[in-house]
Amino acid sequence: MRKTRCNAGYLVYRLLSIATFASCLLQAPAINAQPRTNQPQATATARALQKQQELAQVQPENYALSRYPVTDSNESHWREQLWTTAVIQPQQSYVADAVSGIISLTTSTGLSESQTRTVDAAMQVGTQLYLSNPALYAKVGEQFLQTIERSGNQQWVAMALSGLAKGGIAPEKLQPLQRSIKDRFPSWGENLFLYTTLQDVAESLTPSQVPPLKDLLNWTLAPNQPHLYVICASDPWVLCRAVLKDRMGNFIRQDNQLWSVFLLRHSIHGLGWNFFRGQTPQGIHRIEGLNSPDDKYFRAYGQFPLVNLFLPFEAGVKEFLPGGKVDNLEAYRALLPPSWRNYFPIQQSYWAGKIGRSLLRIHGSGEAATFFAGKEQHPDTFNWNPSIGCLSALELYDESGALQQADMPKILDALTTAGGGNITGYMILVEVPTKKPISLADIEAAIGKNQPPPASNEEPEPQVTQ
Repeated sequence: MRKTRCNAGYLVYRLLSIATFASCLLQAPAINAQPRTNQPQATATARALQKQQELAQVQPENYALSRYPVTDSNESHWREQLWTTAVIQPQQSYVADAVSGIISLTTSTGLSESQTRTVDAAMQVGTQLYLSNPALYAKVGEQFLQTIERSGNQQWVAMALSGLAKGGIAPEKLQPLQRSIKDRFPSWGENLFLYTTLQDVAESLTPSQVPPLKDLLNWTLAPNQPHLYVICASDPWVLCRAVLKDRMGNFIRQDNQLWSVFLLRHSIHGLGWNFFRGQTPQGIHRIEGLNSPDDKYFRAYGQFPLVNLFLPFEAGVKEFLPGGKVDNLEAYRALLPPSWRNYFPIQQSYWAGKIGRSLLRIHGSGEAATFFAGKEQHPDTFNWNPSIGCLSALELYDESGALQQADMPKILDALTTAGGGNITGYMILVEVPTKKPISLADIEAAIGKNQPPPASNEEPEPQVTQ
């Protein structure tokens, strides 16, 4: 079985190990966007039981390292406990003690593969907790500093630096950490985790100017291929807006305005794009085919087919570039308009593929909007669920388990139409300087139409009911 990089459902996490998935999803022979009239796992009773089971796990004894030391035999315990921690985001000091205690093992040598997986998971969840409450989880931040100073695992060092940077550490403290990492690892440029993280941190300290969006929207990456543009803010909690060009290079329109749909990019752990289970990378992704979940994975992916996204170097793609390969950075950059070729953030998908990230998708979610903690701080996106690397579409059910609203059918129908009956093409994801979802009028202006549609035709901002 291949490694998962983006699924985010309770049931998937419970049924499968932290490192396996994907062969359990079957390639869908055809689109079936007709919703089931009833989903037993989405009823109010099933949701309440599921949440109670998670909350019951948040007990001091379950976080006691003296009772559950990080050994091979306790991997299953910590896998489940850390996932519960990610879902609930408990605000108790004993959780901070446990997670920071596991992270302290980053400086140990001779860890088994099982122990390493547990530390990996603690680093991921620890990043999430630290970003959610740096004061309560200050011990996690302290362990990140110890990891940077003493760990020989370059991936963990990179993740610790990224977590501290995302947590808002002052530049005058961040810059010495950068220098110390380069001193400790003179060949840092040859390690993809260190190289991309240090590039990201440098970019955060001195941001590059985003090239003109019009150049990207009016560029043809490959002929006779649909282009799905996903335009995001730097804040992954702000909804991205997707617009679509067909094979002839024409933007799809409905009701005299651009076809569009909102997608959420936020990864539950708050990890950067260059880490497994981190947010969706900017740049070029190949769209190729669908996966179809069954009821076993309803909570993770909802009831509609998932759109496959492939990164450069990822196995499984039939043809990342029709008639050619993208096996080096120059070939990747050549796919972009000239004004974008030297802009490092648009290269993220290239480096993420080289690192080994895979199995990114566009999918819905059968989880309740209230399942994941911390979402109340982001009311504008409350109804969209986070993933662990994918793009999440809206999918809502009422208390009886009946579907109320879903955007996956709209996405599937549009991609099928744009592709002439096939789900193939490219997704280009890019961040632009905005603090709210980009408007259709701004996209129209970037495309270069003579007159944007009247304000009355603008699709309204998403409305949230909690």
